[in-house]
Amino acid sequence: MNIKEQSYWTNRYKEKLTGWDIGYPSTPIITYIDQLKDKNLKILIPGAGNGYEAEYIYKNDFENIYVLDISELPLSSFKQRNPEFPMNQLLHENFFSHIGIYDLIIEQTFFCSFVPTEVNRTAYFKKMSDLLKPKGKLVGLWFNFPLSDDTEKRPFGGDKKLYNTYLNLYFNTKIFEKCYNSIQKRENKELFGIFEKKI
Repeated sequence: MNIKEQSYWTNRYKEKLTGWDIGYPSTPIITYIDQLKDKNLKILIPGAGNGYEAEYIYKNDFENIYVLDISELPLSSFKQRNPEFPMNQLLHENFFSHIGIYDLIIEQTFFCSFVPTEVNRTAYFKKMSDLLKPKGKLVGLWFNFPLSDDTEKRPFGGDKKLYNTYLNLYFNTKIFEKCYNSIQKRENKELFGIFEKKI
């Protein structure tokens, strides 16, 4: 476990400095999940925080869903709201140390939490690829606003061209466009993507 990162995020939750937390599942993720037919998909949500998307997915009869966060506090909050959720599917782990194979990984305000170095961003997409089965999918939202030089102010931004320099190493792009159904405060600030692992 990366103790420094664990402490950072735990303190953010303790101090209620959670501006990324909208308090409910985001519309683009709901829209995507509602189109899925196979309820047996093995799904991971890394950096899930309070896990509103995971809660929505679970309550829509997807039982094979895993919720991962480096801080124990949001996982405890999720468990309180969903007491029937299996404990072995709540993962208090460092994403980069996690071992598993999934059909689908959902991205929701996770990528933007890492200091935007080339090393970190390459490692993120490589790890996503490693955790997916052949032709498995990485699906979700990436912030679409300029990347500043401030390496302390999270979330960190980027744009489609920048993200593609990393994505193209490990994934084939199915969709990567400006999100048409973002929540109001994120309008024109998100890209929605569906990426398939290269084999």
